[in-house]
Formats: sequence, C-alpha cells, structure tokens
Amino acid sequence: MSENQISAAETVHLTPRERVERGKAARSDAPRSSHAEFRPSSKRPDPVEIIEKQSATRVPELVPIRYARMSEAPFRFYRGAAAIMAADLAETPRSGFRVQCCGDAHMLNFRLLASPERRLMFDINDFDETLPGPWEWDVKRLSASLVIAGRANGFSSKERASVVRAAVQSYRERMRAFAGMGNLDVWYTSYEADDLRDQWGPVVGAGQRNRWERATERARTHDTLQVFDKLTHILDGRRQIAPDPPLLVRLQDLLPDRERGDLEKEISHLIERYGHTLQTDRRFLLEQYRLADIARKVVGVGSVGTRCWIILLLGKDDEDPLFLQAKEADESVLAPYIGGSAFRTQGERVVAGQRLMQATSDIFLGWERVQGIDGKRRDFYIRQLRDWKGIAVTEDMSPKRMANFGRLCGATLARAHARSGDRIAIAAYLGGSDVFDCALATFAELYADQNEKDHQALVDAIQAGRVADEAA
Repeated sequence: MSENQISAAETVHLTPRERVERGKAARSDAPRSSHAEFRPSSKRPDPVEIIEKQSATRVPELVPIRYARMSEAPFRFYRGAAAIMAADLAETPRSGFRVQCCGDAHMLNFRLLASPERRLMFDINDFDETLPGPWEWDVKRLSASLVIAGRANGFSSKERASVVRAAVQSYRERMRAFAGMGNLDVWYTSYEADDLRDQWGPVVGAGQRNRWERATERARTHDTLQVFDKLTHILDGRRQIAPDPPLLVRLQDLLPDRERGDLEKEISHLIERYGHTLQTDRRFLLEQYRLADIARKVVGVGSVGTRCWIILLLGKDDEDPLFLQAKEADESVLAPYIGGSAFRTQGERVVAGQRLMQATSDIFLGWERVQGIDGKRRDFYIRQLRDWKGIAVTEDMSPKRMANFGRLCGATLARAHARSGDRIAIAAYLGGSDVFDCALATFAELYADQNEKDHQALVDAIQAGRVADEAA
C-alpha cells in the first residue's frame, strides 16, 4: 500500500481495545501538551520565497492579484499561505495516526452547501490540498484561523483562547462519540442546516437564530440561476458570459483565433472525457447539455493565478443553464513533507479526498487531464460553479458567535477524519480532559504571531518592489 493511500485494513484487524491501547501509547512519543509548541526552525524558508515558488507555475498576469489580496490583512494572507504553514507543521509533534486531511482547514473553508437530495448541509468545502496525513495538522490550521480572525475583530486574548478551546473540545468530544459508533453510523452522519437549527436553537439567543435563518435563506438563493443572471448576458441573440476583466475574461478575448479554437476544442473534449469519471446516471444527465461559452475566472485568495475555467452549458433551451468550474489541481502543499499522492492525476486526488471527507458531494464532481496550448499537460477537477453556497462573515462575529461557529467546524472536521482514520485510537489519544484543547489554544496564538510576521514580510516585499501587486 502506498504511504499516501488511506486503507481500512490499517484498523479492521485490530480489536477496539487494541486500538485504544495504540492511542494511549502514542502519548508517550507525542504528549498532548507538546502540541502547544511552535518554534520556527532556524532553517525556516523565507515565506515570500515559498509564495514566489508557487507563483512561478501560475498565470503571470494574475499573480499580482494574488499578492494584492494576500497583502490586505493577516487573515487574507493566512488563507493564501497553506504552503507556508505546511512547512511549519512538518516540524511539530504528531501522534502517528493518519487521516484524509483537508490540508487547508481554515474556518472559511467550512460552509453551507447543497446535497444531491437538495438539502442544505454544513461541511468542508475546499479540497485543493487534500492528502492523507497527520490529523493534528487540520485541527491546528483551523485553530490558528480562529485566533487570526479573532484578532482582526479585536477579541481579547482570553476571548480568543475560549474560542479555540470550544472548537477543539468539539472536535475531541465528537471524535470520542464516533469511537463508540458503528462504521455505518459514522459514515451516514451529516450536519443538515435544519437539524443544526433545531439542535442549537434552545442554547443560543434569538439574534443568533435569526442570523442563521437569514444565512440559510441566502445560501439557497446562491444557485445556478442566480449565477446565470449575474455572470451572463445576451449579445447578438446569443447567451454568453459577461466579461469583467481581469477577474473574468471570455476565452474569445484571451487568445488569437487559431489558439482560441484549439483550446476551445480541448476544453470541449475535457467535458466529454471528464463525464466518464461520473456515475453513469450523472453522465447521462451531463450529456443532455451543450457547450455555450467558456471564460477564465479568478477565484479565492490562495488559488489566484491557477488556471480556472468556468464553462456555461445549456440544456433544453437557452434559459436552462449548468455552470461548471474546471480548476487546475497541482501537487498538494502537504506532499513535500508526507509524500506524493497515490493517484494517477492530481485532479483525481482532489476528487477522491473530497468524496472521502464530505458527507455528500456535488453530483458533477469529477476530474480530467488536459493539454494546454503551450503543450503542457495539466490536471483539473470539475464541479458546479455554485450550488447553494453560504460562507461565514467573520467580521460580523462576536466572541460567542465565533465560538459556536468553531464548535460546528470542530464537529464537522471530526466527522470527516473519523471516516478515514482510526477514530478509536485518535479518541483514546485525545482523552476526556482538556489538555489537548488548552495546548492548541497556546499553539494558535504562537502561530498567529508568526503569520503576522509573514504577512508583514509580503507587504515589505511589495513596497520594496521585490514582488508586484496589482496596483504596481
């Protein structure tokens, strides 16, 4: 078995008691209190060099947009700095138990999204960096994001520590609950928005309940028809994507006629070939649509500069849209420290990780490899552009609201890890006390300090002309 392929065979031949013993024994090599530690290595790479190395493989004219977005604030920087944190996490203690890691489990990668059954769910959303690895790394990335967001909101150190402890306690307690459940019960666990409202309603105030209702209502409106109205118009009698350069540029406006035609054919073939990575019923549905338009889109913070295409497909008529997003998949930022993917392509790596970690995934989630006009072959994963998406607004959160959100993120991450890792051993390692919770509250503060220094390093690099932001 490959180092980076999760296998159930790692645990099924051990008894629950043996798995508990493995978990408790791991405390000797990696005491729970040791996770409070963060000391930057004397050989720590220059954070700006790490960012520049990533930029070297990206679309050159979009890279300044990435620098500009990351330089805006420490939290924006953190969202784009998964590669920097991966290098740092590689130097931290680990218990030795692997799960399917998200690889970028900051708090804004937990959000509302739709299930194929048209139920609104809360789950992890972004899997660009997913890879089997130490479960602690995801929990630490989530914890540090809560502190960084809390600092931006002016929370006191006591309030920030309380937020982190709430999130990590939720992870720990849910993992312990999953340890006592059967395999199918773990697999079928999901967090539906309506169930969460009923569960949390009695313990939160009326204001939080009302905000949750408004958030779920907004999420349900963020669908294909909404993005269809927002991103398209009719020109010369044809429905096409409305350009908004440089953030959204139609393929027709990017390349000369011959090169555009070649790339358009390749993307058209991508859609056809990628359909074979879907279930047969979903492939049948995809085949009922025709290609209408293609555009390059700038997405996110850390992903800016990667090749991302949005593809407009039309069904029974010109008012029956399906928007797909084909996003470039590169090697996970975790790979240099825990080994490469076991899958043939990076797109399949992303899709397999997402399907393993999410309770339910987009029906159009698939992958393909494409040869660009420069002759280079690149991996992509494909999904719907927008399907009932709802994202938290951290700036509006009070300490109490962020703590509740952190609890939900912690529980969701525990469920994702319990599906792929040895939940019994991890639960035994964590135990019933708050030792690990308190350790991560300390770690998160230390890493937030480092993140602020790294953010300032990027700001200084821009001001010195070492790297150029979009305003340069």
